[in-house]
Amino acid sequence: MKFNEYEYIRPDYDKVKEKYLNLINDFKNSTTADEQYSYLKRINALSNEVETMSQLVCIRNSINTADEFYDKEKDYMDMTSPKFYGLRVEFYKQLLNSKFKEELKEKIHPQLITLAEMEIKTFSDEAVPLMQEENKLISEYDKLISSAKIEYDGKLLNLSQMQPYMESKDRRIRKEAHEKRSSFFKENEATFDLIYDKLVKIRHQIALKLGFNNFTQLGYLRMGRSDYNSEDVRNFREHVLDYIVPITNELRERQAKRIGVDEFKYYDIPLNFMSGNPAPKGNKEWIMERAKKMYEELSPETHEFINIMIDKNLFDLETKPNKQAGGYCTFLHDYKVPFIFANFNGTQDDVTVVTHEAGHAFQTYQSRHFDAPEYSFPTSEAAEIHSMSMEFFTWPWMESFFEKDIEKFKFFHLADSLCFIPYGVTVDEFQHIVYESPNMTPDERKKAWRDIEKKYTPYKDYDDNELLNKGTFWFRQGHIFASPFYYIDYTLALICSYQFWLRFKNNRKEAWEDYLKICKLGGSQSFLEILKAGNLESPFEEVTINSVASKIKEYLNSIDDMKL
Repeated sequence: MKFNEYEYIRPDYDKVKEKYLNLINDFKNSTTADEQYSYLKRINALSNEVETMSQLVCIRNSINTADEFYDKEKDYMDMTSPKFYGLRVEFYKQLLNSKFKEELKEKIHPQLITLAEMEIKTFSDEAVPLMQEENKLISEYDKLISSAKIEYDGKLLNLSQMQPYMESKDRRIRKEAHEKRSSFFKENEATFDLIYDKLVKIRHQIALKLGFNNFTQLGYLRMGRSDYNSEDVRNFREHVLDYIVPITNELRERQAKRIGVDEFKYYDIPLNFMSGNPAPKGNKEWIMERAKKMYEELSPETHEFINIMIDKNLFDLETKPNKQAGGYCTFLHDYKVPFIFANFNGTQDDVTVVTHEAGHAFQTYQSRHFDAPEYSFPTSEAAEIHSMSMEFFTWPWMESFFEKDIEKFKFFHLADSLCFIPYGVTVDEFQHIVYESPNMTPDERKKAWRDIEKKYTPYKDYDDNELLNKGTFWFRQGHIFASPFYYIDYTLALICSYQFWLRFKNNRKEAWEDYLKICKLGGSQSFLEILKAGNLESPFEEVTINSVASKIKEYLNSIDDMKL
């Protein structure tokens, strides 16, 4: 069965609730651990059924936000998903109170117990209306972003389609494209401010109702962070400032020399080489042909995986009108398959999204044997290890995509990913400030963003762009609106992915075996436990960041980038 044949049936909340509560009651009254486990599996199956329908709505709505049917179904899910989540919380309560809890741990892994302990702290019936409003506002943001129609080069373009112009070798075109893109955000500045202001205040209210002083601790619990806290993250940001920011500042200086500009401006950042950025030498079909060959050769496991993905049409890759921005991977529980969403735009991102999102997808496919929906993905900082490591594991095949520009691609990929880390911690520090001071005005938030930006990315010169100088770059970062405190996870995962990259160069077989091992674990262990299983050093350790950063600097310094 192919993706377009997957049937969507709206899950009726009242009917699901009746089934769920009956199963919970049977779970509670079980007389043996085995009996209780059988009801647990049935509860999981019902949760997976609802989640599958929810994901089908999200996917089909993101492919075409103008589709009236799925737009209405998305509204329905926005309203009912907190209620469905409440049913899951009721199950968590009974799980934690089970007299067979210790015996169940052997069957379900202790991580589910840990997650249950955290999740019950994130929900109350009183908070449901606020959670519904939160969902509606996130959908409002998504619709606003996908509505962008920018007139440029005789065409009507969305935000993703502007990227090639923003990477143009012609500086005039780069500046024009950036200004045109900014014009969309300027026209809608008040709306972006209003949506975010409402989200911050609603999340603060939810936190207060649940007994927290502010949203920060609740945000960490929502992210499933069981073995580190905000202080650990603050220390990580400091280590980034000490060990990575000096390197990335040097990389931007090298970039300015490569592209021949005396005054490095924000619109110069996307262009890395005067000969042009590395780009795939073919269209979507051409890319996917090579991706298929690459994954067939990488390992027996990826061979099986890529053929399943292609045979079942589990991709939507083309940029088109009314399509949601960005890229993601999700998992359809009832079909035991992932789905990859992307926006191809003719840049190197078309290849890296295939490797990045395929890393997520491969992990979910390897851990599809788990019944618990919580185990399909690990917590996000661990999940991003799978995606970003796959970007590096596929380096030996990148020549088939970039041909004569292969060395240019490798330098760009590594340098660009390292330059991303200061941006990632900028997003994180911004969110901590915002949620610890929820009554900040929109202008105060923008100033806070710009101040943090200057600390971690001092080379960002917004020239005469009034909007960006104000501190609005973050408007385009959907994670800030939809998934508070998520973004730091990319940076933590990158430190781990670099370790796999270094190990892969020295012992490909051993590195891949460890990677495959953590993919199969899914979400059945915590972040630090997964690191241990994969023989990875913690990114929270100062020595780890220093060591990794030094080795990357050494590699990049060994390349004469002026000749690329």
